[in-house]
Amino acid sequence: MERVSDVVVVRGEAELFERTAHLFAAATEVSCAARDLHTWSVAHPTAPERAQAVRETNVRKMYLPGVLFDPALAEHLRFMAEHGARIRITEREVNETILLDRRIAIVAGDDLGGVRNYTVISSPELVQGIQSLFEAAWAGGTDLESYQARFTELGAREILEQLASGCKDETAARALGVGLRTYRRRVAEVMEILGASSRFQAGARAREAGLL
Repeated sequence: MERVSDVVVVRGEAELFERTAHLFAAATEVSCAARDLHTWSVAHPTAPERAQAVRETNVRKMYLPGVLFDPALAEHLRFMAEHGARIRITEREVNETILLDRRIAIVAGDDLGGVRNYTVISSPELVQGIQSLFEAAWAGGTDLESYQARFTELGAREILEQLASGCKDETAARALGVGLRTYRRRVAEVMEILGASSRFQAGARAREAGLL
């Protein structure tokens, strides 16, 4: 562990858990921003423990749209929401961060040689700044249920199937019963959700998520 005043850098989740487990256990307010379930596995206990922890804690979780394509994470989010956690989806890029009682910030760093570093911050000034960034992203996010409704309305899975088939846009639009412009707009939105810059990349990411 490397310590500099109110900033502590720990290497790997094992050390992070060792250093912060008591903070999670005592927290009454937890705010989390992440891209996937694996970044903060230290913050995800077993199902019964999760349910009890959420009921006793003010929990907010914020994710990027791509999580809707991860079945394991989608199930986890539904479980948390059913037990009282507030969950939002944001299309803004966010730093992977956990805030505990507005007093402690834990920021995920880069993965170096298979081990990820985490910075634990207790400096009030730094924590306040990180909290402000989280609140701004949270305010601009969309509730999970509303975002999932948009996701379903968009017909994202059906669009991915059409893209995978390799058919022309005109053929795909007819198959889905929508106009060509509507189909192309929906394709663009699906690509945005997946964080893909091309249709090929969208297909690749969908296959990685087990959707195709």
